[in-house]
Amino acid sequence: MKNLLQKMLRAVAASLTASVVLMGSAHAAGGGIEWDKFPEKRITDMAALQNGAKLFANYCLNCHAAAFMRYNRLRDIGLTEEQIQQNLIFTGAKVGDVMKVSMDPKDAKDWFGGVPPDLTLIARSRAGFGKGADSGADYLYTYLRTYYRDETKATGWNNAAFPGVGMPHVLWELQGQQRAIYEEKPDPANPGMKIQELKGFELITPGTMTPAQYNEAVADLVAYLQWMGEPNQKSRVRLGVWVLIFLGVFTVIAWRLNAVYWKDIR
Repeated sequence: MKNLLQKMLRAVAASLTASVVLMGSAHAAGGGIEWDKFPEKRITDMAALQNGAKLFANYCLNCHAAAFMRYNRLRDIGLTEEQIQQNLIFTGAKVGDVMKVSMDPKDAKDWFGGVPPDLTLIARSRAGFGKGADSGADYLYTYLRTYYRDETKATGWNNAAFPGVGMPHVLWELQGQQRAIYEEKPDPANPGMKIQELKGFELITPGTMTPAQYNEAVADLVAYLQWMGEPNQKSRVRLGVWVLIFLGVFTVIAWRLNAVYWKDIR
């Protein structure tokens, strides 16, 4: 138990450290871009969470582990163990196993320049860097939609939310390929200098999804990542409401008992 706790703490620390590095890189590249707002209602939509789990298993779990999440926990989003085994497990893993990958860390470092981070707490690790409590989800929602072709990079891809990203665009078949459109404008901080400002994207080749469908799919995936970081979030919030109601009622009772106790002493 102690070793598991230590591993979880190290994972959280690594995720937070990576977040600081990513944010620093974006700032160094010109402040990055404004993050789009993640559609928050997705987190309570079971169909969206199930689709997000499918996308995660098909496109993310090949390289990124979720070592603190067990497959059978997906029963909480309405899936049966049979559905999990048949549709979301593509290795010899059992339903009760954690979501690990077989990629060797050394190979990952050689191929990508670093070991792909564990995604169990990825949404929570980025919370607090942007505006609002769900900024981690906002970041991921923006990040997965702002990949663009950049032949100057080793992977052939770059990202407007994370300039210089090392990960290629794994969802490109769904989204298609797009290029970034920049506009040159005066730098307000340095008179006489010019800066490149991102104006948008132009589709080069279409994907299997329309832009609207791709945005919906990304929203589902991010909802799943957010849920995976705290599967008990709904129960915690519901329990918190009852605790506050209890404390309110108990405060009234304690106040009246206090008045009765001191009544004869005065």
